[in-house]
Amino acid sequence: MRLGAALAAALTLSGCVVAVGNTGPAPTTAAAANPKLAGMQYLYGSAEADAISRQAWNALVTYVADKVRNRPRDSVVLAQGATFAAPRFASCAGKRPAAVFDVDETVLLNLGFEQDDLTGRADRAFAGRWRTWEQSDGRAVLPTPGATQAIADLRTMGVTVIFNTNRDDAAGAARAIEAAGLGPAVHGDTLFVRTDTNTGDGKDARRWRIADRYCVIAMGGDQLGDFSDLFNVSGTVAQRRALADGPQVAALWGRGWFVFPNPVYGKALKGSADDIFPADRRWHPTGE
Repeated sequence: MRLGAALAAALTLSGCVVAVGNTGPAPTTAAAANPKLAGMQYLYGSAEADAISRQAWNALVTYVADKVRNRPRDSVVLAQGATFAAPRFASCAGKRPAAVFDVDETVLLNLGFEQDDLTGRADRAFAGRWRTWEQSDGRAVLPTPGATQAIADLRTMGVTVIFNTNRDDAAGAARAIEAAGLGPAVHGDTLFVRTDTNTGDGKDARRWRIADRYCVIAMGGDQLGDFSDLFNVSGTVAQRRALADGPQVAALWGRGWFVFPNPVYGKALKGSADDIFPADRRWHPTGE
């Protein structure tokens, strides 16, 4: 999911986030000179990100195959008025199966835009550049590793693949999806964009429309807002993590809700070192 409002802060922090878990050599000179690069190195270049993406797609296809054979009573879309403390899910009664996916950095990688963002002038406003990118021919994208085969497998099983994106330009989104080899994507049928509802970056209104027609047996995204708008509340690093760890939610990860890696932008990239590391879990070789 491409969230423009979070991009500047996210890219500034991305180098720090990747470095936190690195016990090997210090970052390269290039990565240290440009804090945007480290997250991009990981997502768009590393074998590790490739493997994680394929792992998610493989798990999703296996899960969906089971649900096609054993149709569930409820979908994995939270019903209107549901909360994490008292979750309720849209009914599957009489509905055909579907899987719903975010687009950017979930089913396709925005290589062209991110390369331009890495090397471009700092005085160019994000909103204008992203609008131009949305309206481009879509050729400078690739499918996320594993997406092409997984989406083909879902369709072979009779599962309708639906894209729910926070892009604004429906025609541009369809072009990009087709260019990545993941189509078809038909606006209003198997493709929904932000301008279809008046809920800003929230996707629940579109999810409910989809769940009215389909039994949604799986969803995939790179941001927690791709699963429920309840995740979009403002909060500290610890509070956001607690939402994902709640007992009613934790059971859904890998069992209907599938997350794809994105250390480049988004709401995940926030928090200072003090926010990330609990005071009672810090260490120094001298014991200080």
